[in-house]
Amino acid sequence: MSNQNRQSDKSAYGKRNSKKRYVTYRKSPKRKSLQPPKAKESVRIAFLGGMNEIGKNMTLYEYKDTMFIVDCGLAFPDAELPGVDLVIPDFTYVEENADKIKGIVITHGHEDHIGGLAYLLKKINVPIYATKLTIGLIKGKLEEHGLLNSAKLIELKPRDNITMGDFNVELIHVNHSIPDAVGLAIRCAAGTIIQTGDFKIDTTPVDGDMIDLTRFAEFGRKGVLALLSDSTNAERPGYTTSEKSVGDSFATLFRKAKNKRIVVATFASNIHRVQQIIDVAENMGRKVAVIGRSLENLVNVGSELGYLNVPDGILIDINLIKNYPDEKLVIITTGSQGEPMSALTKMAFGEHRKVSVTPNDYVIISATPIPGNEKMVGNVVNELMKRGVEVIYEKMYEVHVSGHACQEELKLMMGLTKPKYFIPVHGEQKHLQKHAGLAVSMGIDQKNIYVGNIGDKIELCENYIKKVDTVPAGEVYVDGIGVGDVGNIVLNDRKRLSKDGLIIVVATIDSNNGYIVSGPDIVSRGFVYVKENEELMQSAKELAYEVISDVYDSNYHDWNSVKTKLRDELSRLMYDKTKRSPMILPILMEI
Repeated sequence: MSNQNRQSDKSAYGKRNSKKRYVTYRKSPKRKSLQPPKAKESVRIAFLGGMNEIGKNMTLYEYKDTMFIVDCGLAFPDAELPGVDLVIPDFTYVEENADKIKGIVITHGHEDHIGGLAYLLKKINVPIYATKLTIGLIKGKLEEHGLLNSAKLIELKPRDNITMGDFNVELIHVNHSIPDAVGLAIRCAAGTIIQTGDFKIDTTPVDGDMIDLTRFAEFGRKGVLALLSDSTNAERPGYTTSEKSVGDSFATLFRKAKNKRIVVATFASNIHRVQQIIDVAENMGRKVAVIGRSLENLVNVGSELGYLNVPDGILIDINLIKNYPDEKLVIITTGSQGEPMSALTKMAFGEHRKVSVTPNDYVIISATPIPGNEKMVGNVVNELMKRGVEVIYEKMYEVHVSGHACQEELKLMMGLTKPKYFIPVHGEQKHLQKHAGLAVSMGIDQKNIYVGNIGDKIELCENYIKKVDTVPAGEVYVDGIGVGDVGNIVLNDRKRLSKDGLIIVVATIDSNNGYIVSGPDIVSRGFVYVKENEELMQSAKELAYEVISDVYDSNYHDWNSVKTKLRDELSRLMYDKTKRSPMILPILMEI
């Protein structure tokens, strides 16, 4: 070794010893392969509603021993749910973990986000966090159910923070079709999750308060673990039109109505729309009457809390409309979706007690039909037109804009938040898949996108996102005051009754000898008109007599065997003769 090298080694490692060995004072580095990998914190999310469906939004977050809920909405029944009033989430998983749940955060005041709260609070009573208007609307719901005094309602503003156990949640202002809507930044040791709630990016909102894009971007710079984003309009290209454009359309249409009475049907929760109708009516010297319980409640709450500016004297009671000429009236009503019991539907069919439509009415349907409601809306439009009413609906004029973001806005939200993982929510499968495709186009890795289903429980951390469990989730039907007592068996019976009708077989039997002393009588409802099918009814009687005589044993009363045989034989007869399968209900009595 050269002297130069020795000097260099000496300076690096220390002085040389007498045996010409160099003593090192450095610690040799540990091999990475021997170090155990550092454990990553993970957070879990359970989708209890709003996934692969429209409405009934409900999401549960879990980190260690802390859980909290985002939204608790309802859905309205379709034609496949006869007799059902409302559909709410299944709360089984929530009840099983009631001791861990620290609160409920509500993003905004629409029914599909607050409608199930009253039913949930009957199971667990935890604090509810929401903005001012949302709290006002929730109060009305809870008061109807007698829960207002026991509820813990906590009012917040955008950029306020909530600490619930191991979670910290910040509210972020967004634009939607109702004021006081917020998205959420959910923080725990596993990372930050952004849940947008329902949103759009409106640069000229009616209330003048634009979505807080700055705050979303700030979280994006700090690092976002996952983005859960509204998928409702993921199929629509471009940008959602500003709500302000509707006000201009109303002004044009109100002038076009001339001396006719104006009737405007809109969503009951759209305060911005109601405000614009009132503003245009005031400018044109018209009074405004409101019909529909939910709409009346919205106007009362909105006015009381300062979200609606209602000039003195412009609102009149619906009972006083006869005191004003048609050219001085605007009626705001529910029924924009053609709901069978709504005010507009009753007007169209001449069944409303206070408003009768005439050819001097000018009806504006300020809404786009929700998928599945097109036929009901069409029926209402047709009935109104039969009465000579001029109807403005759908895209004839710009009388409705969506409250949900279209594709370019959805991509902008992804670009601002820069999430590692992306989870499309709030939509049917076609919406979720389309939104996932947008995420891929934004450069998010396909393996980091999770398209889930209701009941999925997922786990995510810096290293992975995966499904870990399936939790109880689904639909609970509210029918009158009954909650959950209408199940699939009852619904199948209702569908069968509505489709093929009912046949009741009544007979009285002597218990001593098994003789039929009365009947059998055949009663038909919703199956065939008996007077025109006497031959068929007589065949049914004779068959029922033979079955009871053959099967009934006076020594051994096996009622189930008799009834089952009656159902089978009569069903076979009715199908052979009519190709229908009515429900058969035997009623047998002994004397």
